[in-house]
Amino acid sequence: MPTKITLNNPTPQDDSLLLYAELDAAQVRAVQRRLKKGELHQVAKGIVSSRPAAEWPALIARDRIRVLAALLPGALYGYRTAFDGGRPEAGVVYLTYTYPRTIELPGLTIVTLKGAPPQTGDMPMQGKDLYFPSEARLLLENLTQSRGTLRKSVGKDAVETRLLNICDSRGGESLSRLREAARSLAPQLSLDKEFKVLDALVGSILGSRPSDLTTMAGKARTAPLPYDPDRLSLFEKLAVALRSTPLRQPAEVATTPQARTHFAFLESYFSNFIEGTEFEVEEARAFVLEGKPIEDRPKDSHDILGVFRQAMSPAWRNQVLAIGEPVVAQLRARHTDQMAARPETSPGEFKVKANRAGNTEFVAPRLVRGTLVEGSRILASIPPGSARALMAMFLVSEVHPFNDGNGRLARLVMNAELSVVDACRIIIPTLFREEYMDCLRVLTREGDPQPFVKAMQKIQSWTAAFDYEDLDAVIASMKACNAFERSLVQFQLLTPKSV
Repeated sequence: MPTKITLNNPTPQDDSLLLYAELDAAQVRAVQRRLKKGELHQVAKGIVSSRPAAEWPALIARDRIRVLAALLPGALYGYRTAFDGGRPEAGVVYLTYTYPRTIELPGLTIVTLKGAPPQTGDMPMQGKDLYFPSEARLLLENLTQSRGTLRKSVGKDAVETRLLNICDSRGGESLSRLREAARSLAPQLSLDKEFKVLDALVGSILGSRPSDLTTMAGKARTAPLPYDPDRLSLFEKLAVALRSTPLRQPAEVATTPQARTHFAFLESYFSNFIEGTEFEVEEARAFVLEGKPIEDRPKDSHDILGVFRQAMSPAWRNQVLAIGEPVVAQLRARHTDQMAARPETSPGEFKVKANRAGNTEFVAPRLVRGTLVEGSRILASIPPGSARALMAMFLVSEVHPFNDGNGRLARLVMNAELSVVDACRIIIPTLFREEYMDCLRVLTREGDPQPFVKAMQKIQSWTAAFDYEDLDAVIASMKACNAFERSLVQFQLLTPKSV
């Protein structure tokens, strides 16, 4: 802002950007004398600066509100500029004014559109004669038709998305109040046609009329089974990577009944260890394979038995994930069997409270069924085997449909997709846990599937490198490869060939 000017000091001290509209007559004359001397330079009509021309765009950007209020008193931020909070796009700012015109400034084009003056709810900016429109007004303006490369309005889809966000953040009552404000305002702005569109969108979101929504998020909200559109977009990113990247698929290595039993034990042991059910491997071996009870930890031991049973039973071992509506009943039945010894976790019942891991919040309870159904439909377009296994695992993991046992369930679902094509199932050893969890987080939070695909390919090859016929020998070999260790700082996961 320029320094305050007094009669004894008719020339501003801050002369980097001077606006005639802010000066009195004496000050304007003083500025004009300096212009003649070459001490100041004219930036545009009514604007001068002491700085070189290369700096003018930055000065205009710094004092944009000052400049707009000085050049166009009584104007309002309008259309897409208001929708974006006042931020120019491609160097263009749209204003609502008494008549249309275009003003070219260094680094900024001002486009005024004829419209109604400030109304109740429109707010002055920084105490100047420049206004920011009410939420109802900016939404109505942005439903107007526009053409061209850079359109003045953002259009129906963007307004629909904004209304969905308002409903999610402030609730349905706030959306209803916004609609009523727009209803009163529309005739004053001559935007009755636009209000009809807004009214239909709000009614669709609130469920008071048949849906008129067209965005992915809107369709997800009003679908018979509502789903999480952001998760569907994430699933499709993974699907694109899986469709376009040929994956290695090691053949089944546990080919005899004895080897399959040993493999299933180690799969269940490590899968539970990841989730915090920690036993020494010999202790777990005793109660899983030899039937020796652990009286002080019966529920923990049954967690391992639940996974072991599904890794062994052909009915579960080879049951690929269903597509569409049947996936709901299928996962509930699998979870009921897996968690049968834990009635307090509501086996087979989808969660009723949101669950999270660290900073990741999983799919909201009301969206679980729809997200599973819509997500499972993607499976049909993915090659069977390793690719479909990773998609199925991530689907269950990311939805996290149950109160407990989701990680173990996701890995069982993954391995079933491998068993049915005679590919090697995957074991996630303790030392690989952090890498496994990290790549899932990267996929969830950043939408990057490559670390996940790479990590799972790596650990499947590692799993296939062992001989599971002799349990003592394979446990010893895995110990030598640091599979049971926890610290990635102290240990590296080795393969049998590198030991």
